[in-house]
Amino acid sequence: MTTALRPLSTGELLDRTFVLYRSHFALFVGIFAIPHLVVLAFQCVGLAFQSSGNQILNVLSTLFWSMGALLLTVIVTNASQAATVIAVSQVHLDRPASVADSFSRVKGEIAGVIGLSLLVGLGVVAGLIALIVPGIILALMWSLAVPVKILENKGVTDAMARSSDLTKGNRGRIFVIGALFFVLSFAVTWLLQWPILVAAGITARGMQRLSAGWQAASLAATFTSQCLVGPLATIAFSLVYYDERVRKEAFDLQLMMTTLDAPALPASPAQAGA
Repeated sequence: MTTALRPLSTGELLDRTFVLYRSHFALFVGIFAIPHLVVLAFQCVGLAFQSSGNQILNVLSTLFWSMGALLLTVIVTNASQAATVIAVSQVHLDRPASVADSFSRVKGEIAGVIGLSLLVGLGVVAGLIALIVPGIILALMWSLAVPVKILENKGVTDAMARSSDLTKGNRGRIFVIGALFFVLSFAVTWLLQWPILVAAGITARGMQRLSAGWQAASLAATFTSQCLVGPLATIAFSLVYYDERVRKEAFDLQLMMTTLDAPALPASPAQAGA
């Protein structure tokens, strides 16, 4: 059993997040990069179909490819997030993990995770419209819903309720962790996009006027930032999930007793999180 299975401070959780990310860099970046390559390829094909002639046809074509890219992004983002939760669970509990194995374990869960993410997203957006603060509170309450669904095999509403219970009393530090990675993601994306915009001699509001080559470079920069920063928040919230279980349910003692009773622990993180 890993020594990290004890109550961790916010600083220790962040440190553990970056330690796991650095020590398993290829694993976590690979989980995000492989499916997001499909989105990048789709977007680049869409650029190739842009026409400088018929303006109406060009607008319709752009709308079609944009909607397709959005749909693909929703699918691959949720698949990557689910697979990352599995990978974090494996390495956090000192078990072997790979990109292929992480995706194979969640192939039957992706539709449920997408449904969960959409339901959570709608609830948070509705809360944000209602004076912003309710949306932030709902986002914090449901921040562990995906790890709960994947690791405990819960239904959508059960995962949301379970996440609300687990986060109770610790939502302040969850807010700090989420805000940190939001700012980090924005900063990395801007740092990668800014040189492209400067080189193209255009402002962000004029992105649509970029040539196809510059648009492709911008898409590649977005892809790079997603692959580099995307795994970090999921790693952090997966660790928060385990930390909350250690604090509230003595999960570390449960796992130790399971180890004593059965030296060969089941390989499935879903059983470990049950």
